[in-house]
Amino acid sequence: MEFDLVVIGAGPGGYTAAIKATQLGMKTAIVEKGKNLGGTCLNVSCIPSKALLYSSELFHEAQHGFKSHGIKAEGVTMDVAAMMKRKDGVVRKMARGIDYLMNKNGIEHVSGFGRIVNAGEVEVTGGEAARTLKTKRILIATGSSVSGLPFLEFDGETVLSSDHAIALGQVPESMIVIGGGAIGLELGSVWARLGTKVTVVEFLPRIAAIFDEDITHALQKLLQKQGLKFHLGTGVESAEKTKTGIKLKATKGDKSMELEAEKVLVAVGRKPNTDGLDATEAGVELDERGRIRTDAEWQTNVPGIYAIGDVIAGPMLAHKAEQEAVAAVERMAGKAGRVNYDTIPWVIYTAPEVAAVGLTEAEAKEKGHEVSVGAFPFQANGRAVAGAHADGLAMVIADKATDRVLGAQILSANASELIAEAVLLMEFDGSAEDLARTIHAHPTMSEGLREAAHMAMGEPLHI
Repeated sequence: MEFDLVVIGAGPGGYTAAIKATQLGMKTAIVEKGKNLGGTCLNVSCIPSKALLYSSELFHEAQHGFKSHGIKAEGVTMDVAAMMKRKDGVVRKMARGIDYLMNKNGIEHVSGFGRIVNAGEVEVTGGEAARTLKTKRILIATGSSVSGLPFLEFDGETVLSSDHAIALGQVPESMIVIGGGAIGLELGSVWARLGTKVTVVEFLPRIAAIFDEDITHALQKLLQKQGLKFHLGTGVESAEKTKTGIKLKATKGDKSMELEAEKVLVAVGRKPNTDGLDATEAGVELDERGRIRTDAEWQTNVPGIYAIGDVIAGPMLAHKAEQEAVAAVERMAGKAGRVNYDTIPWVIYTAPEVAAVGLTEAEAKEKGHEVSVGAFPFQANGRAVAGAHADGLAMVIADKATDRVLGAQILSANASELIAEAVLLMEFDGSAEDLARTIHAHPTMSEGLREAAHMAMGEPLHI
């Protein structure tokens, strides 16, 4: 039996590619080494972390927010085991959904480690029985895994990766988070809400540096109110385990400091999963960062071998991998698949959330644009005030000459949902005026983005 396509890796990119391939008439198999389909995103990252974020946010709101609504909720406690059980249930439910989609679309699921023999063969070992799959094409969608630090080896007890931090059995007394990006801020928030003393150490001078400075400074202040402490512009140089946890030595400028905690979460990034594939042995070229090189059709230098998602250049985001999956398979089928890399949204799911698309104000200026910026505070938004979500702001960055929207930034409750409007606007090369003159229901949080567009035009209405 020969397949038209064998996909290695069943994360968001891999299983989406397999579904699209069968819809386009390709006989498809998907190879996955993990127990469940869904990859890192479903099993140990995106989905379980969101379940914990939601549970911990409810707990924090019961403790600190209910009183202002006239709701008495004294003596509220958190059952960590029950919270983890719910999180695991969410993961199982979603994994079963992917199993259903594989069966519905007639995709053959092969369990085990996939190794590329050549452009037409994938050897699978470690499953029920070794198999060699003959195929016309191979798509590498093996994702990424956590990066560590040379002096902090993960042990799952004291030194944690994000995989460990979503599965702790009890609330630590204290935790140092190394890394002020999405993973560190999200998981740091989870445990801070549950009572852990969380300290975030970030090498850069500000957290969440991919966002606009106005946004990240406001976010930091809000997280500090929630109990998180920050050491910015600080590098960790060494670590020593103690009887009660761990001691880190760090430097900020010419000053040295020691930080101690029960646990340390290392959240310094991720690395592409290319080891064990034998891709390079098959002739596939990697770049200087160990990522697979691809062309405009997501094909490697070896004809018939393709790659998408975290193993290639670009942001390591599930939705980026999904979009590449569809486009790459369409190209295989002779269709005009494409990905607009300028409209990929970024989100950090703290409370409030922060989301963005396109260029920041600084990036737009660096690219030579004269910009018009509108920034609208949610304190002037009726729905935000009524719902106790008045912290934060919405920003629209537009080209002053053409009025075309170059980027948008949102710090607010549900920013992850609100940003989709800006993504769609930019996908159609929309202007600030297009957004400002689009009727939004009142009262809604989405009006904040519309108001920011009015301000970018120099025509503020409600401020």
